[in-house]
Amino acid sequence: MKYLAHKNDKNEEQSLKQHLENVAERCGTYADAFGAREWGYCCGLLHDVGKYSQKFQRRIQGSMERVDHSTAGAKLCWDKKGMYQFLSYCIAGHHAGLPDTGGVADTSASGTMSGRLKKKLEDYGAYAGEIGIPMLSRPPFQPVKTENQGFFVSMLIRMLYSCLVDADFLDTELFMNGKSEREGGEEIGTLYGKLMAHIGEWLENDDLDTINGRRTEILRHCLEMGEKERGLFRLTVPTGGGKTISSLAFALKHAKERRMERIIYVIPYTSIIEQNAKVFADILGKDNVLENHCNIDYESSEELRPMQLATENWDKPIVVTTNVQFFESLFSNKPSKCRKLHNMANSVIIFDESQMLPNDYLKPCVGAMEQLLRYYRSSIVLCTATQPALKGLLSEDILVTELCPRMEEQFAFFKRASMRNLNRISEQELVERVGAEHQALCILNTRKRAQAVYQEVKGEGVYHLSTSMYPVHRQGVLREIRERLQKQERCIVISTSLVEAGVDLDFRAVYRQLAGVDSIIQAEGRCNREGKRPLSDCFTYVFSLEEKEYMAGQRQQIGVTESLLSDGRDLEGLETIKAYFEMLYHFRGESLDKKDILKKFDRGNLQFSRVAREVRLIEDDSKTILIAKEEEAREILEQVRMKGVTKSLMRKMGRYCVNVRENVFQKLLAAGALEAMAADLKEDYFVLRDSEKYTDEMGLTLDVGFGEAVIF
Repeated sequence: MKYLAHKNDKNEEQSLKQHLENVAERCGTYADAFGAREWGYCCGLLHDVGKYSQKFQRRIQGSMERVDHSTAGAKLCWDKKGMYQFLSYCIAGHHAGLPDTGGVADTSASGTMSGRLKKKLEDYGAYAGEIGIPMLSRPPFQPVKTENQGFFVSMLIRMLYSCLVDADFLDTELFMNGKSEREGGEEIGTLYGKLMAHIGEWLENDDLDTINGRRTEILRHCLEMGEKERGLFRLTVPTGGGKTISSLAFALKHAKERRMERIIYVIPYTSIIEQNAKVFADILGKDNVLENHCNIDYESSEELRPMQLATENWDKPIVVTTNVQFFESLFSNKPSKCRKLHNMANSVIIFDESQMLPNDYLKPCVGAMEQLLRYYRSSIVLCTATQPALKGLLSEDILVTELCPRMEEQFAFFKRASMRNLNRISEQELVERVGAEHQALCILNTRKRAQAVYQEVKGEGVYHLSTSMYPVHRQGVLREIRERLQKQERCIVISTSLVEAGVDLDFRAVYRQLAGVDSIIQAEGRCNREGKRPLSDCFTYVFSLEEKEYMAGQRQQIGVTESLLSDGRDLEGLETIKAYFEMLYHFRGESLDKKDILKKFDRGNLQFSRVAREVRLIEDDSKTILIAKEEEAREILEQVRMKGVTKSLMRKMGRYCVNVRENVFQKLLAAGALEAMAADLKEDYFVLRDSEKYTDEMGLTLDVGFGEAVIF
């Protein structure tokens, strides 16, 4: 009998033996990136042995019978015991997702590993006539004795799982389509050559009395350090020091020297991603640079089809993505999210603005980073002006190498402004100070406070910026602000923290409401950013208001900053920044793993499915409100009402939406200012009905009282 794996639309057949051997070879090649070729090969060879049942073969021929073909290979490995049991999780979950281990009481319907092993399976014994079970002679590596053994095992299983599901998808895709539409991009060595051609003239500058000369010094040192062995690195560069190109130079040189396969930039804000990705694409070619985040649309054009496919498994030499995408994929259990994980191995991973690593999950995230360093041949670069103090969260034998030469001297050279502490002032005093400025930025902690202060200061050349304005609106306001700044016209901006990173603005003065030290220093980066004014004329003022207020998660950061100020510490000092993070992490303690993720990977009870549900870097209890002021927004609304929500429409719609918390949403709803976007949509999507609640000045009005009503 001929056993089949697939039939395509042309009625062509792929033999089961051929599919298993193809997947085994591909899976083994992927796993070889971290020294586990034989494990990957074995996993791929056994993943579909359940298809050797007569029932599944009837299904291939058109029967509608439901067949579980995944549990067979999992049970085969489980019964062999020892190291093979790691592969059981991968095989059992290669369609449905990595299962939790479960317990002895679980039934066959429970979906856990324990439950799956109790399933009554169709006879698949015919596999033995075509497929032999490979011998696994040794584990690919041994864990260090001091670490969480269960977490080590879970990471190895995840990586092998990634190899399997990507290999399975690609072989099936190739057979079904008859060809591959994927384009992997150019070799790292070729990209390094392109970068060197771009920066060649820069490297000739050795005048350390100029900004460009200092940037070149940092750049040149990063290139030299690229020859180092794999490991953990820091690039601690002040604002204006050229860290984007310097980090790319280190990564390309390092990857070339160490024969690494790709460079992954992990960035907290999409605005920075878009800026950096454009810089990389201009230098290296757009077909070599993959953006993977919620704002990028590769689906709208057939020409972009290879890039869309590359988002599935990150098969490009340069990947630019978000913290959310990176870490939630690392803790996911689903094939679609896990396909990319094996491509994190043997890669240079750069965490830009690394102070923004998620505090609520910092311990498991750092734990995963350490695994990538220790076992998966990756190098990691922490890139920021305000380095988080991660040493206490890493094992003692993990050493860090600084890439910035003469670091303290660079910070002194690039100093653009002086910082002054105004202590506690009234809102009226703040209004008077800011209103008297010619060009100033004032950053407040909450959207509501930003709107209130703007109302007091507003006038010619005064602007408001916050996420109460939909993104297209904000972009338009930012264009106006930049024009006024360039013309040296009066320009006062009242904003929330959204301008602290990824927004190139340059003011004579910055006012920053008390926040975390890292936020204050980021804000200072908007003061005399281009260095065109004398240092003596430019100030960053730190202040607190008489009425305290916090955004969610800010209380501890503000408390630590207050403590440092009371001790007379210089907030700009590198030692103060280190002390800030050490104190913050100490006070947070166990809440650096607020959902006990690490404890959910006990050696005998791996909770893949549960962890995937619980790791959410952005705990979003907000509601989405479409502001249909512009023609494109109205067209999107009409399409949603006609067709329902699609992924493409959601992406387009996001450019015209504002997210609000539950309390504000309830007030707007009670006031009759909202209506459901469409009758069949989830309750999270609404359109603003009352146009007076959204203004060109401030966006969505957040100061809404209960009892208000709108009459139409």
